[in-house]
Amino acid sequence: MKNIAHGGLAPSDWVVRWAPLLRPGGSVLDVACGQGRHVRWLAARGHAVTGIDRSEAALAGLAGVAEAVLADIENGPWPLLQAGQPRQFDAVVVTNYLWRPLLPTLAASVAPGGLLIYETFGAGNESVGRPTNPDFLLRPGELLSSFADWRVIGFEDGFLPQPERFVQRLCAVRPGGPVGVLPPRYPLSLESGLTLPLYNP
Repeated sequence: MKNIAHGGLAPSDWVVRWAPLLRPGGSVLDVACGQGRHVRWLAARGHAVTGIDRSEAALAGLAGVAEAVLADIENGPWPLLQAGQPRQFDAVVVTNYLWRPLLPTLAASVAPGGLLIYETFGAGNESVGRPTNPDFLLRPGELLSSFADWRVIGFEDGFLPQPERFVQRLCAVRPGGPVGVLPPRYPLSLESGLTLPLYNP
């Protein structure tokens, strides 16, 4: 699916809501990052960010801000490998992008105990605008079922009015990671005043 241009736009409120769960300075992969609204926002929060996109023009503005990887991830091999396996990050962020064959690779790119923050268009969006192709629209509950064995912290599947769009949004923790004496605490609201990392290395 072609990524919708979002240069200059504010970060997604879904990404903003869940980013405090990232450990300070943690590594983040932004998939189909476009001109880098989330790359810049996350880098400004002190994270080591890698942005990947197939548009050289979009990535040109990220020099000095983040690691920028030019690749066609739908028609070519996954470019971020380490010892033959997908390189792992403390978090993977995906917004306004869906390519179903890539979902297992995205899952493998999240380190155990790490975070997936995903938001894209859902079924029903064809009634209000683009995209309209069902190949690029999540079926009801699809993200939830795709990561059913993860610790789901947040999930929404519905309609947003401004601009009008049907979306599906997931925040989930990959199983594994360090085991502590106490269970990890995942704040569900910024108003709680808690900004605890997922884990302390």
